[in-house]
Amino acid sequence: MLDDSKTSTVRSLDRINLRLPGETFDAIDARRAERPGNISRNTWITEAIQEKLEREAAELTAPTEARRHHG
Repeated sequence: MLDDSKTSTVRSLDRINLRLPGETFDAIDARRAERPGNISRNTWITEAIQEKLEREAAELTAPTEARRHHG
């Protein structure tokens, strides 16, 4: 197998298959309906992922920041 075929790169936009229970889609759709305008599931899920990434990044840097100010 060539090295190029083993390389896993993510393009600027890439597709994935995401399997979720119907109840999860129902909950997402309920939240989408509460927002003004028409927001797609894809946009809603993308926003949710971004929020999670930002929250976890902040959690990782928070202890470092606290030690720097109190240490």
